[in-house]
Amino acid sequence: MPQPSTFHAILITLCAALSVSLPVWAADQYPQRPVRLIIPYPPGGAGDIVGRLLSNSLSATMGQPFVNDNRGGGGQIIATQISANAAPDGYTLFLASATHSINPALRNNLPYDTLKAFAPITLVAESPLVFVAHPSLKAASIKELIALAKAQPGRINYASSGPGTGGHMSVELLKSLTGINLVHIPYKGAGPALIDVLAGQVQIICTSPLPAMPHVRTGRLRALGMTSLQRSPAHPDVPPVADTVPGYQSTLWYALLAPAGTPQAILKKVHGETVKALAAPQMREQLLTLGATPVGNNPQELQNFVRDEIALWTRLVKQANIRLDP
Repeated sequence: MPQPSTFHAILITLCAALSVSLPVWAADQYPQRPVRLIIPYPPGGAGDIVGRLLSNSLSATMGQPFVNDNRGGGGQIIATQISANAAPDGYTLFLASATHSINPALRNNLPYDTLKAFAPITLVAESPLVFVAHPSLKAASIKELIALAKAQPGRINYASSGPGTGGHMSVELLKSLTGINLVHIPYKGAGPALIDVLAGQVQIICTSPLPAMPHVRTGRLRALGMTSLQRSPAHPDVPPVADTVPGYQSTLWYALLAPAGTPQAILKKVHGETVKALAAPQMREQLLTLGATPVGNNPQELQNFVRDEIALWTRLVKQANIRLDP
């Protein structure tokens, strides 16, 4: 029979071996129940559409439902905090957007650390935004919008999916570069904001092409300009804002994150399945048709990307003197 000291050494060795093999076993078995994908917007917006495409694909390949949990409002801080505080077991994932990197530039008291609170998985897709207007607005281009806004300062309203979101900041950037005065009407998501623009309650919005361009094709909205430097392959008939305002650029992106501390083996499995989903012809076609480009990079590339985005928006906020609405 082993001596006590030898027995303890064997026991410690066995426990160490189990602690190493357990995450691998957990990843092999993962997922064993539905996975929640937190979406920081209400249903109907671009992020919701991208999230549902991703959830449907992962549900089909991973054998368990991936369920969208829409948590709009609060400049996406509500959803981000819920995600950061969730159990790091792989059963809560977060679809972050460009606002995830804008908030640190605008707010000094976030209830989480944007970089440290999350484990990066992959950049899902990138997309330009598009300025669209209700047909009642007597402007058919960005050039005409700028001229009209200068002739009627403070009389043109624009909707956004909330303070500090990509759409809000994109319009504020245009204002700062052209000196025009547009009135901000914030909503709790792109879906409700777009509904009011369609109804003519608000004149313009800068939002993703995913939900907006179908209404442009039916004539219910008018496209004024894309926020990319070049024309979008999906919408080549819509000129870039940069054609009128040189150097103007703003992009929308979506990234898959998990709470910090999620086992690496599970992160690796989710990453692999997500990258495969984004490379699938049907998923690529769906995203490209809607104006979004699938990405699927590695976790370190995503972490570097988010860090660079935070630095970019921080510089821009300072240079343009952009402030959140009171």
